Amino acid sequence: MTGGLAVRAIIEARGIDVDFEVAAGEVLAVVGPNGAGKSSVLHVIAGLLRPDAGTVTVGERRLTDAASGVHVAVHNRRVGLLLQDPALFPHLTAAGNVAFGPRARRHRRQGVRTEARRRAAHWLGEVGATELADRRPGQLSGGQAQRVALARALAAEPDVLLLDEPLSGLDVTAAAAMRRLLRGVLGRSGRSSVLVSHDLLDVVTLADRLVVIEGGRIVESGAVADVLTAPRTAFGARFAGVNLVSGRAGDDGGSVLAAGQTWRGVWGPDVTPGGPAIAVFAPAAVTVCRERPSDDLNVVAVGVAELDHRGPLIRVRAEATDDGGGGLAADISAEVAAGLRLIPGEQVYFGVDPRDVAIRPS
Repeated sequence: MTGGLAVRAIIEARGIDVDFEVAAGEVLAVVGPNGAGKSSVLHVIAGLLRPDAGTVTVGERRLTDAASGVHVAVHNRRVGLLLQDPALFPHLTAAGNVAFGPRARRHRRQGVRTEARRRAAHWLGEVGATELADRRPGQLSGGQAQRVALARALAAEPDVLLLDEPLSGLDVTAAAAMRRLLRGVLGRSGRSSVLVSHDLLDVVTLADRLVVIEGGRIVESGAVADVLTAPRTAFGARFAGVNLVSGRAGDDGGSVLAAGQTWRGVWGPDVTPGGPAIAVFAPAAVTVCRERPSDDLNVVAVGVAELDHRGPLIRVRAEATDDGGGGLAADISAEVAAGLRLIPGEQVYFGVDPRDVAIRPS
């Protein structure tokens, strides 16, 4: 394999302006709200979309250069794409689907069919689908079809592998099996991989680094653990499963002022009094009360938006507002939830101990 992937892309009509690199053998996860531009970025790398400005480079190969008009055709890019829909050729067997890429790449060479069949057998074995070789797509389950689609993508020997929500259409068991499989093959042979997913489990299981895209821009970037434990944007916090309140650091060395609400907490390094800052805390640290709790806590009145069952806990999600409590979440026990008898639309109070609130620069 050649070197890593470098992308600089501007798509004016979609408001996209991104710049990032993926090292050889690295898996980069890309997350963000719907419409943020994640899939568009993948399409630029794959050659399905031409940017107005920018470049796509893999090692020493320039695949796209808007300034000079370079745009390598999709089939010559050595970029594999795995989607939610396996998109297998219905008239071919699983082996025929996997052999298609090697056969197309070597169509002028002698013995190409034999070599393509050999590679198909190899990659079907790598993804644990040898017994599916003679089946057609209509005879495969969703998980089986996705395994064959992965084998097809890898058999074409891509320098870059793009994964756009590849597990979102699978049931829990099939998705878990695919994660184990992907964990074993991603990054192998120095291949750069880019994963778009809305599933936190996909990211923590498969990715080395994480970028958050909002409004076509990269707003957070870093090692997966760093971004998830210290998110700096509202979406990053929701994705990581924590609460985030954004505002201005107070002058007292221990608070954030957000929409008229003062959130006391523990200041981290580099927080500047009066500068942009965030308060971050876990839903499990939030107390839910019908009466206003002690002023020893950070307290905010919220409307109940929804309740969701999460294992042994009940998540209480607050309605979106502008008073510092919009979109916050609390995790409470089933016993506490039964005692409160909450229903959407009611007003309750969220309370958080300042010792459980981390204040960081925004």
